[in-house]
Amino acid sequence: MSSQNEHWDIEITPRDRLLAVDWKELWRYRDMFLLFVARNFRVAYKQTILGPLWFIITPVLSVIVYATVFGGIANIPTDGIPPILFYLLGISVWGYFSSCLSATSNSFVSNADIFGKVYFPRIIMPLVAVTTNLLSLAIQLAIFAAFYIYYAATGTELVVHWQIVLFPFLIILLALMAVGFGMIFSSMTTKYRDLQIMLNKIISLWVYITPVIYPLSMVTNEKLHLAMSLNPVTPVMEAIKYSLLGQGQFSWLWLCYSAVFTFILLVVGLMLFNKVQKSFMDTV
Repeated sequence: MSSQNEHWDIEITPRDRLLAVDWKELWRYRDMFLLFVARNFRVAYKQTILGPLWFIITPVLSVIVYATVFGGIANIPTDGIPPILFYLLGISVWGYFSSCLSATSNSFVSNADIFGKVYFPRIIMPLVAVTTNLLSLAIQLAIFAAFYIYYAATGTELVVHWQIVLFPFLIILLALMAVGFGMIFSSMTTKYRDLQIMLNKIISLWVYITPVIYPLSMVTNEKLHLAMSLNPVTPVMEAIKYSLLGQGQFSWLWLCYSAVFTFILLVVGLMLFNKVQKSFMDTV
């Protein structure tokens, strides 16, 4: 049969451009994307007695521990915000970022079996991680909203700034930042598994140089304050606290810094991801 008469429903061709993303192909595989999201959500607490209740129990227990240790024993201030609201918001947002980063960084290694059997755009897996963790974040924010309504109803003065309309964009910025970091580490862990262990240690320490369990206002040393502000997560975290709790430091300049930093991460991460996906099955 002549090659001119051959017809293929789907043709898979290698991409030469490292920044190439086939959005039409991603749309064609949207059903697989949704299946992966549902699968991840189901197996998160599979064969556990409490099941999805752990999405609620985990942040509540964390808030109790932080309020006791950092608020009660260490006397770390929360800028006049009820400790439960302060810690719950910080834990929920940071938990979303760290979970997305951890899951994305393991995209190649944890899905090697699937990648070796079925073709689909590999970039789907980081998007699946972001979406799955978004469901968990939504549950935790619902808990935050319940406590917020309680405190407001009991007379606690809470301030909400107009920047609250930016909240979805701030969460998206954190998600993209996690994806950028995650794709870089995912591309390197196919050869160097130690990097995954190192990343877990970095994440566990990163939370302490990010104003999650303490307000940035308590850092009075100018050099240390500047160093912490250079942490790309800090401006986003502070903006979220400012918009929802009325405390924190909102700066367009520092948010632009985080956005530019995230864009560079995504470019580098996508280049490495597209380069490694062509041959990673030979190394995992």
